[in-house]
Amino acid sequence: MKIILILLSMIARSSQLTLSECGGEARRPQMSDIAVTCGTSSISLAIQICPVIYTGYNETLLILNRMTDTDCRATLDESVTPPVARYTFPLNMTNACGSTFRTTSAIGTGIFSDFSNIQTVNISGIVRSVDLTTGTITYNAELKYFYSCAYPLEYLVNNTQIDVSSSSIAVKDNNGSFISTLSLELFSDDTFTRPMEIPDIGIELRTNVYVEVKATNLTGQYHVLLDRCYASISPHPTNSSFFNLFVPCSKDQFTTMMENGDSQKARFLFPAFRFIEQQNETVSTYYLHCITRLCEISTCSIFKQCNKRRKRSSQDTFGITETYTLSSPEIITQTEGKSNEEPLKTEENSAVGLGVAVGILAFACIIALTVTAVFYKKLRN
Repeated sequence: MKIILILLSMIARSSQLTLSECGGEARRPQMSDIAVTCGTSSISLAIQICPVIYTGYNETLLILNRMTDTDCRATLDESVTPPVARYTFPLNMTNACGSTFRTTSAIGTGIFSDFSNIQTVNISGIVRSVDLTTGTITYNAELKYFYSCAYPLEYLVNNTQIDVSSSSIAVKDNNGSFISTLSLELFSDDTFTRPMEIPDIGIELRTNVYVEVKATNLTGQYHVLLDRCYASISPHPTNSSFFNLFVPCSKDQFTTMMENGDSQKARFLFPAFRFIEQQNETVSTYYLHCITRLCEISTCSIFKQCNKRRKRSSQDTFGITETYTLSSPEIITQTEGKSNEEPLKTEENSAVGLGVAVGILAFACIIALTVTAVFYKKLRN
C-alpha cells in the first residue's frame, strides 16, 4: 500500500490544471458532477475536475475501483467547459477495470410478457479519492463517485420488410442497450454470402429465404438466442395478421433452424409464402420480426430448455413498441395469377376445338341423311 501511495504522490504532481484556472467552477462537489455514458461496447465516465481540485485532489488521485492499471486511470480533458477527468473501459468481465457485473432475472412485461425469464445485466463501480495526507487527521473530504449501467438482454428486432434489391439495416443507438450491435439480414444462399435481392414483382413462392441475426462488436461473454420470429402483413402488427415461423419449443414444419444460441449469430431459413388475405393483390407483402435474447454463454443452454421459456399460442396478440427496432426492405412474393392464365387459355382453346368438332359432325350427319333420302326416293320410283 505504501508503494502505491508513493507512486500516486509522484503522479499527482503531473496535473496541469490549478485551482485559480478553474475560476467560477471552483466549488464544493455535487451529485451531478459525474456523467455516465452506457455504450454498446464500453462505458465512459466524465467527472468535473474543478470541484475535485477544490477539495484537495486532482485527476491522478481519483482511482477507479481501486485499480492502478494505466488503462484504468483518468485523463484530463481541458477542451470542454467545465474540464473533466475521463475514464473509458470495455464491457468485458475480464477487463472492465474492476467493475461489478450482476445479472438479474424477472418476469417479462409489455411485449415480453409471454416470457417468464427476462434478464438484465447491471455493471457498476465506484471512483474514489485517495488522500496522500500523512498523520492522524486530514482536512480533505473523501470523494466517491458511483456509476451504474443496466443493459436488458432481450430485444425486438423487427420492422423487417423485404421488397427491393437489398436488405440494409438502419440502426438507432440507445444508451444502456446492446440493440445497436444487432442486425438482421436476408440471404439467398446457405453460405450466407449473397444478400437476397427481391424484384418489384416479388420472389417466387417456396423460394428459400435465409435469415441471419448477428451481434457485431459485442462483448464476447454473450451469445445470440432467438426466442421467437414471425411474419406480419404490417410493420406494426398490433392489429394485423401474423404467422409464427417459430416460438419457444415449437416451429413451423417448413422452418429450418440452422444455428441458435451457440455463437454471436443465429441463422434459420424458411420457404417464401403468401398471406391468403392478400390473394386479390398482385403480390403478397409482409414483414419479419424476431425477439432476440443475449444470453451469457454459461446460461444459453438453460434458456434453450422448454421449461425455462413459456410457449405462446399462435393466436396470441400483443402491443408492439418502437424502443428497439431495426429496419430492412420488405418481403414480396408472387401470387399464382400469372401461372393461372395459361390453363385458362388452354381451357378456352379446348372449348373452341370441341365446338368445331361438334359442328363438323353435325354437318356430316346432315349430308348423310340427305344422301339416304335421295337413294330412298330413287328406289321407290
